[in-house]
Amino acid sequence: MAEKKINVFPSENANAPLVVVNATGDEGEIIYNAIGDKASLAAVCNLDWNDDLSPWPSRPVFRKGEPFGGLADRYAAELSGTIIPGIEQEYGLQPAYIAIAGYSLAGMFALYSAYRTSMFSRIASVSGSLWYPGFADYAECHEMMRRPDRIYLSLGDREESTANQYMRTVRDCTERLYEKYRQEGIDSVLEMNPGNHFQDAEERMIKGIRWILR
Repeated sequence: MAEKKINVFPSENANAPLVVVNATGDEGEIIYNAIGDKASLAAVCNLDWNDDLSPWPSRPVFRKGEPFGGLADRYAAELSGTIIPGIEQEYGLQPAYIAIAGYSLAGMFALYSAYRTSMFSRIASVSGSLWYPGFADYAECHEMMRRPDRIYLSLGDREESTANQYMRTVRDCTERLYEKYRQEGIDSVLEMNPGNHFQDAEERMIKGIRWILR
């Protein structure tokens, strides 16, 4: 298992919300600078992306792609049991609440983590990979460990325009879960952005995090 790198951007207010982002690079600093001092932000990097963020094993879904290891339960336990308490202790944080946000597979993990831990009260799944085999069915049939105050979902309006049999279901899966959360009375939104999955990732993340911090 790769050693995770954690970049923390603490607010001057120790009681400000803490937003946890599973990141691929230096987007944590970009996001923090965009949202200002409204929250502390912790960006967890150097993840085994296909393993740490997938809820159960799956064969590759893309040509020349890697399989998915299905280790999200282990990572969610590490995040809530070790990583976040360590951040709070090291930086003297006592956040009013803790939110989680992510893009693509990390967006799906943000939702899944709420079914495995009660730590997160606000969730942003930005262009989330809710097409992941079996995920929408799982989410429809299980209850989150705590009722989130807010759930932000988003997609690019061209994400479903693909020949890939899994990714072309992403809008249907996302709309199904948005309707479920809305009917449960959770403050939820589904925002459509122009473009495909690979456009304006940081800008979409900033929009989602700003919404859950409102």
